[in-house]
Amino acid sequence: MEIIPGRGVELVVIGDRRAQVEERLGPPRGNADLAPAVYATTPPLVIGYAPDDTVELVEIGYSGRGARAEASFGGVRLTHRLIDDVVADLHARGYTSTPCDVGHDFHAGFSVWSMRVLWAGEVDPTAGEDDPRCVVEGVSVAPYSYFSGE
Repeated sequence: MEIIPGRGVELVVIGDRRAQVEERLGPPRGNADLAPAVYATTPPLVIGYAPDDTVELVEIGYSGRGARAEASFGGVRLTHRLIDDVVADLHARGYTSTPCDVGHDFHAGFSVWSMRVLWAGEVDPTAGEDDPRCVVEGVSVAPYSYFSGE
């Protein structure tokens, strides 16, 4: 699933109304009253809604089902890869970022992050059990100001 920095993905963009999203994706999984809303797509979409029921954040989780089922941007696979490799690939293409507590916030309008649920051995067969490298488990898409607080 290709991200659109600062905007979302083809299926859901910042500013869409909840009713529009649910027309396209169906109802969220589980309890619809929970925030954020999780939709049964591949890869999974997690949508944060503002109090007025418009989309303010689009998150794409990893699928673990191969490159075509992961989030990408401009030919760079973002999810289910080592975070250092993803950041290096994007920096080499001229995208700048600031580190955050769980990953990197890119000035273009997205963030790659890891909650350390996955371990390096899941994407690198040469990794040892104590390998500290993080795997990108998700991508958050919103204007950079959402991440920076500016």
